Amino acid sequence: MSSIPWSISEDSLDVNFSVPQQLRLRFTQDCFGSDWENLMPLFYSDSGRSRMQWWIDESVAQAQTELLPSIHRRLQEHSSELELVSDVHVIPGGEQVKNDSKAVDQIFATIERDGLDRRSYILVVGGGAILDAVGFAAGIAHRGIRLVRFPTTTLAQADSGVGVKNAINAFGKKNWKGTFAVPWGVVNDQSLLSKLPDRDFRAGFSEGVKVSLLKSPSAFRFLCQHAKDIAARDWTAVMPAIRSSVLMHLHHITHGGDPFEMQEARPLDFGHWSAHKLEQITQYRLRHGEAVSIGVALDTLYSHLMFGLDRQDALSAVQALLDLHLPIYDSALASNTVFEGLEEFRQHLGGRLTLTMLKGVGQVHTVHQVDQSVMEQAIGWLANIHQSQSVAAAM
Repeated sequence: MSSIPWSISEDSLDVNFSVPQQLRLRFTQDCFGSDWENLMPLFYSDSGRSRMQWWIDESVAQAQTELLPSIHRRLQEHSSELELVSDVHVIPGGEQVKNDSKAVDQIFATIERDGLDRRSYILVVGGGAILDAVGFAAGIAHRGIRLVRFPTTTLAQADSGVGVKNAINAFGKKNWKGTFAVPWGVVNDQSLLSKLPDRDFRAGFSEGVKVSLLKSPSAFRFLCQHAKDIAARDWTAVMPAIRSSVLMHLHHITHGGDPFEMQEARPLDFGHWSAHKLEQITQYRLRHGEAVSIGVALDTLYSHLMFGLDRQDALSAVQALLDLHLPIYDSALASNTVFEGLEEFRQHLGGRLTLTMLKGVGQVHTVHQVDQSVMEQAIGWLANIHQSQSVAAAM
């Protein structure tokens, strides 16, 4: 037995340690069909059958009527290995599930009723909001039950699906109740995106524009060149864009040195200080991806005005968002209420306000204050571009 590396007489100890984690990401084309066998290794059990509970976004179940029969068929085929502890649960998704604490209480009660333990599996199929709500419950119950996410929106597949954050809204504030928990597995499946309405389909790519601005000039150029193809649902452009975005997000989480956001800076929240507030101000009329699109456009122009981000790069980012058929302005921006988002963002971070801005594509710059007059100038610039629906016409 090795000796303890410090003296038993020491009264003050600051001990650094890390906890090994593994996040399993799978790319599939038909996860409940021909690709199911490739997913079976995710559900191994130390003893007997793997016990699992399923939660599905109601809108997804309605749009993809073959989904529930396919899941039941796969579970029946593997009944000797997989145990469905109760019937598949279909619940409303969207922001309402994060705003309604009773919905999360129902998930907790069902976990307790079904006797799940820390080696059971909770599988959730749906958009980012239901992934958040079910993930929050899974992360809290027994201090963590194995969670496997099947994101069904481009936004969740490109970003939040591989995230380690789970949260619901409270006190009128976005993600006020939350926890950090690494998902056991994430399945990015192409077929699950097939029935998305165009509005929701396009909304996810605001996060792709964001992360490419932060991380990769080549990925940024790809999005600028193919934004119209992506908006038209050309899969030869769509899937590379999603894969690139999720891998950049995943690399930042696993290699960025701060997966649980203990430090001040949160680069992946570029554009989010205003986005979260815009969602609240508009009573969630704006989808999260749409609000992020506006926030990214705003902070990109502000980065040009304040920190020297190349003008053409800034305008190319805004044009890419327009080509994706995403909003870059909303009347709610004209209200000073949006600036309350800075203080709410600071509280969410803890400590002083810390925002990520850009000096160049792939060159991030951390700031601790915002020049409101310059930000208002950027808002006015966005309003002009919005009115003309063209960067060139508003120059």
